[in-house]
Amino acid sequence: MSLDIVMEDPRWEALDLEELAERAVAAALGGAGLDPAMAEATLLACDDARIAVLNADFRDKPTPTNVLSWPAAERGADRPGGAPQAPEPDAFGALELGDMAISWDTCTREATEQDKSLRDHVTHLIVHATLHLLGYDHIDAADAALMEGLEVRILASLGIADPYAEAGPAPRSDDPAPGDLERTDGQSQRRI
Repeated sequence: MSLDIVMEDPRWEALDLEELAERAVAAALGGAGLDPAMAEATLLACDDARIAVLNADFRDKPTPTNVLSWPAAERGADRPGGAPQAPEPDAFGALELGDMAISWDTCTREATEQDKSLRDHVTHLIVHATLHLLGYDHIDAADAALMEGLEVRILASLGIADPYAEAGPAPRSDDPAPGDLERTDGQSQRRI
């Protein structure tokens, strides 16, 4: 696997982000049935100021968030709850996935608020972002169920408890407000 990490914020070094990210991305790829050795991705490890600029530039939301992802290609499923299209290897056999960014400030704040270990929370967010690179999403109930189920299985393989089993996780600032997206069963979409 080729995971390029751009360490803009030196606080990430204390977490040994390189090892953690490689393990999380490899587990996500393996859980999705892909060979991690063939994958290429980039992770920007930054702070709230930088991720707020990225969130404003790409999503028109000038606020910090925990993680962002930019898939190299559109891979979304053709129908709600369907599996996304698998990435196609390039001419050299590599699976170009895309780019991710993660914010130290938001991640540490959320881990504290949710009484989770920072390593486990960051691992979950990197797994989550990697699945977004693969075309998984949580826009509607069927897509959310597929993605969350896969996340839970991947995290369990890493010895991390189901992050959705806990009551009341803090909303992600990059998700719509609770009233913006409703599940067809009338319940608000879960957030990480």
